[in-house]
Amino acid sequence: MEWFGLPMEQFYMYTLIFAGALTVLYVFFGDIAEAGEGIPFFNPAVILAFFTLVAAIGFVLEATTGLSGMAVLGISVLGAAVLDLLLYFFVLLPMSSAEASLAYTEDSLLGQVGKVIIPIPADGYGEVVIETYSGMISKRAAGYDNEAIGQERQVLIIEVRDGTLYVRDYEPVTFIK
Repeated sequence: MEWFGLPMEQFYMYTLIFAGALTVLYVFFGDIAEAGEGIPFFNPAVILAFFTLVAAIGFVLEATTGLSGMAVLGISVLGAAVLDLLLYFFVLLPMSSAEASLAYTEDSLLGQVGKVIIPIPADGYGEVVIETYSGMISKRAAGYDNEAIGQERQVLIIEVRDGTLYVRDYEPVTFIK
């Protein structure tokens, strides 16, 4: 069987190369192509994955089995549809609805309370860990007034300069009835 004057095995290989190249371009320039929510199955990532999977499955089946061209095409389309649905529902959909990000700005750390994990010497640097909603952040720290702060002490972040947290010893206020 031939398509566009090419043997099927060669047609599948050219399709695989073309779809793979488009997928790489989409990875790099996908933000430009994003058109909002739209219809989920018309997402370029889903469409490109479908054509890539059809071509890959078709090429492997053509090269390794003696099945007819139509049987190989049918199995390829069916297999790609199943794998594409799995990709969409178990990878792309959960990623699109994820709200938490590990990204933070240094300004967002101001006023937070952290814990000293490496003691901060006078006129030196130690390390502080800050617990956020998305995980733990460990940063270099120095005393705001060049004071020494011991390990396991709670500190308040006063300033952030050049990636260094400037902190003061922090004693939480407790109210007794």
